[in-house]
Parts: sequence; C-alpha cells; structure tokens
Amino acid sequence: MRLIPTLFILGLISLVSLSQSDAADEDSGILVHLHLNGILTEKPMEDPFGFSGSGWTSMKEILEKLEKIQEDDSVVGVALTFGQLPYGFGQMEEIHRALKDLQESGKKTFVHVEDLDIGSYALFSPVAELSLVPTSTLWLTGLSGQGLYLKGTLDKLGIDADFLHMGDYKAAGETFTRTEPSEEAEENMNWLLDSLFESLVGMIAESRGLEEDEVRELIDRGLFYPEEAKEEGLISHIEYQDEFLDRIKEELGEDVEIENRYEKEKEMEIDLSNPFAIFTFLAKQMEKEGKGKGDAIGIVYVEGPILPGYEEPSPFGPSGAAFSGNIRKALEEAAEDDKVKAVVLRVDSPGGSALASEIIWRAVVQLKEEKPVVVSMGNMAASGGYYVSCGANKIFADQTTLTASIGVVGGKLVTTGMWDKIGLNWHEYKRGENSDLMSTLSPWTDEQRELVQGWMAKIYDIFKGHVTEGRGEKLTKPIDEIAGGRVFTGEQALELGLVDEIGGLSEAIVAAADLASTTDYTTRVIPEPVSPLVALMEEMSGGGERPSDLRLGVSEDFAPWLPILKKLDPKSLPAVKTAIHRMELISSEGVVLMPPMDFVIR
Repeated sequence: MRLIPTLFILGLISLVSLSQSDAADEDSGILVHLHLNGILTEKPMEDPFGFSGSGWTSMKEILEKLEKIQEDDSVVGVALTFGQLPYGFGQMEEIHRALKDLQESGKKTFVHVEDLDIGSYALFSPVAELSLVPTSTLWLTGLSGQGLYLKGTLDKLGIDADFLHMGDYKAAGETFTRTEPSEEAEENMNWLLDSLFESLVGMIAESRGLEEDEVRELIDRGLFYPEEAKEEGLISHIEYQDEFLDRIKEELGEDVEIENRYEKEKEMEIDLSNPFAIFTFLAKQMEKEGKGKGDAIGIVYVEGPILPGYEEPSPFGPSGAAFSGNIRKALEEAAEDDKVKAVVLRVDSPGGSALASEIIWRAVVQLKEEKPVVVSMGNMAASGGYYVSCGANKIFADQTTLTASIGVVGGKLVTTGMWDKIGLNWHEYKRGENSDLMSTLSPWTDEQRELVQGWMAKIYDIFKGHVTEGRGEKLTKPIDEIAGGRVFTGEQALELGLVDEIGGLSEAIVAAADLASTTDYTTRVIPEPVSPLVALMEEMSGGGERPSDLRLGVSEDFAPWLPILKKLDPKSLPAVKTAIHRMELISSEGVVLMPPMDFVIR
C-alpha cells in the first residue's frame, strides 16, 4: 500500500489552487507551445508531484503528445522552442517523422531555436516556418567521428589489457589494447558514418524540397549566419523568442489562446467545491496506466547497458541500465495478463552481460509462444541489444539505428604495473590450476588463453544460432558474412534481413496490434512507471525487487578529471564514461556483448 503524507496532500491542494485558470473560450483556437528541454529517456517515469522538476522527458510522451496535438481539432498550431535535449540519431529520426506528420496534417507548425547543428536541423527540417536568433549560427557542417582509445592512459597507470575477441570486426577490446583503430574497425566506422550522413542528407533534402547534391554542397560550405541561411531558404525568419511568439499570435489572430501546459491543466483540474474531489484526483493519479477495460499493447523497455540482477531504486531517478531480472519479470507479467494482446520491446542498448542478454532473449522467446512480440530499436540495439531482439516476431529500426555487432569480446586488465608504481605489493595464493583465471595480478598463460577462447567461441556460436533461428530465411547472406562484430545502421540491416521494417515506436505498436488482430486498444508500459521516491519506499519496506547484482556508476573520486572534461568537451564525456563502464563490466563478467568501439559523432 502506498501512503501519501498529509504534507504532500496539503501541498498538492495548494498547487492545484494556484494552477486553476479561466478556461479558454471554446470558440477560440489553441496554439500549443512546447519547449523541448531536459533529459530524454526511453522509459517513462511516474512523477505525479513534480519532484524531478520536469527534468525527465520520455520518447513515448513526446510522440504521444505530438500525435494528440495532431488529432485535437481545438489546436490550430504548434510553436516549438528548443533548449538542451540530448538525443541519439534514432530518437532524432522518430521526432522528425512525428513533426513531418504534424506538418502534413494541416496544423501550422513553427520552430524557434537559438542554435542549430546538422542533427537538430534535420530534426526540425519538416517544419515550414523555422526561425533563428539574430546572432546565432546554423552549423550545417556534416558529421565527424572520434574513436576513443585508452591504451596510452593504461600504460601510464601501469595497467596491461589482455583481450580476446570473436570476429575480425569485434573491436571492443581495441579501446584498451590500441592507440588507433585496426583496419577492420576503421572500415566499419567509415561505413557507418557514410550511412548516417546519407540518411541526414536525405531527411533534409526531402523536407526542404532540395536535391541531395544541393544539400551536400550546402554542407561543404559549412557555417551559415542567419541572413545567409534565410537567403538559401534553410530558415524562414530571424527573430528573438518574444518576437517569434508575438508574430505567431498576430498571424493566427488575437483570439487564439497560447497554451504552455497542454493537457497538464486538464489533468490537474479539481472541483474544489467538492470536499472529496481531492481523493478522486489522488486515486486517478495512482491508478495504473492502461488497467481499464479492453485490449492493451504492452511496452517493455531495454534501455542502457544490459546487466544481470535487479535494479536498486533511487530517489534521483532511473539508473540508466537494463537489468535482466526486472525485464524478465515484466515479460512474464505481460504473458500472464489476458488483456495484454501483444508486446513491443523497445530496445536502446549497446549490450553488456552475455548471461543477462541470454536471460532476456529466453523470456522474449517464451513470451512469443503466447502472444506476438515486436521489437522497436531506438538509437542503438547492438551486440547484446541485438541478441535480445533477434527472437521477436518482427523487428523495426530507424534508418540511423546502430545495430547487429554479432560477436563476443572478453578480457581482463592486469594492474600489477600500476601497484608497482606506488610501491604496493600483492602476494597471491591459489588452489586449482585456473583459480587465477580472472585475477588482475597476472596475464593469461597460453593454456588459459585457449580456455577463454573456447568459452568465447561457445557464446559466439550460441549468439549466431539465436540469430539464424530467429531470422531464418529473412537473412540475405550467410550468418558468418553478417556476424564477426560488424555494426550496421538500420538501413543497412534491412538489406541484410536483420530487421524487417524501417519505423519507430509508433509503427511498432501498430504492427503489434495487427499481429494480435486488435484495433481497439490502449498502450501500457510494463512494469507501470513508478515515482522513484515510491519505489525507494517500497524497497525499504521490503516490497520492492531484490537489489542488483552489479551496479555501474562512474565516481568522480575514481576519475577526478571527469568534471574538467565535462566543461571542456561535454560531447566526449559519454564515450569516456561508457569505456569506464565497460572496464567495470569486463572485470565482473569476463566476456561481454558490446559494440566494437566507443566513439563520438559530432
């Protein structure tokens, strides 16, 4: 039972009282003002009392809101302003499609931004009226990639990386063993960049009515000041945000009401003349999503590195990892619920633990025996992310999704040299010839390397077997020509039969409903989104899940230079953190299913 302290209720009553406003004249139209800002996640998070300060926004919420605006006859237009909303290529592509649908539906759609790079320009390119601040810049400069290699750092620390890999293109270990990419890794990276670049060029060309060669020529010219961008037809207006809103208001008419909290006030309305209305409101707030009558399409998320065990609740929000215990339980819940007719598995993960990936894969296959399972790939569904996907009935990916990476990497970091540098000595005791197999004090012997190689080969064969079993005759090439650690974009994966269709979460939901032969349905996130505070209270009272077996966190005590990097080069920070995460996971697991490299695309 969830208890809400009296203080919260009193605070909520005050909040509701303050939020009441006169309803807009029903005869006037509404201009919805949306500000895209904050932390973009895949999995929705319940936050009924606003403890997060609206810091989290989920893809599902953005896509659903744009779809509702499109269908709302009272909405005459949408004004979008853009702050800091970090997104991946797949997420950008799905929001791009939603804006395109909105524009084509006849709604007047306006966007105002302070700065644009090629990614955000591609995102907003379907919108007819795009305006920039007078002193801003359109950075239509293309894509550049940077691969991260830590061998030089490890050498300075006295750490030796001892790694093996299955597949010539499975170069994940190169992050720790080389200072530059192998020929295969460089080939794969260039192939990926080519596909991503062509996808961006295609989006911009189609949206702005240009030939692709014209877009490439504009990109090669580089920076555009607002006046130049307007001359080229890349933007329509140069103005400050207050001028932007005033212009739209004038264009649409004075009787149009600007709505900054679309749908929020409807959710918050309470009849204060009824003393029991607050309890009705609270009951609705705590009601489980989609638990009403009728069919439902379940959505289960695999977001972040794949780890074994269960997630530990935190009042500061989700951990950013996909735990096999939680996901298996969610899939089992979906199988047992007769109202759930099909499930969409939304995957945005670089992979991780081989064992955890196997557990999730098995749960997907078992669920598929009961009801349809459709995978929707987000920014990345690579290595372990593809492992958990390949057994589904149908797989959707965005053109720019990074996927496949069918291969295995294993290794360990030998830290003796680091301890020697500070005069710290270890004396090791062992019973059993291979009891020190994963010891960080000594590299593998030849016999141990052979043993680990055999272990990895077994996992690799299982991985390839799952792919051939799941995809069957859809594969257009023999599995060994597709595997080997090669990474593909969604568009390339479609040609190889690794995915079935190009599309996002919305298209995957429709496909799942079609497979389940249902047309009247709701969507339900499984497990239901819960407030982090509620989850923590449940855990403390013994009502939550078991704690995780492994937690990935990058402490600034461990890497004191991270705050400096955050200030000087924030785009590189995620790749560095991912590399450190990978070291921790490898130290724990030995063999992992991860993409071939850590890289930054600018």
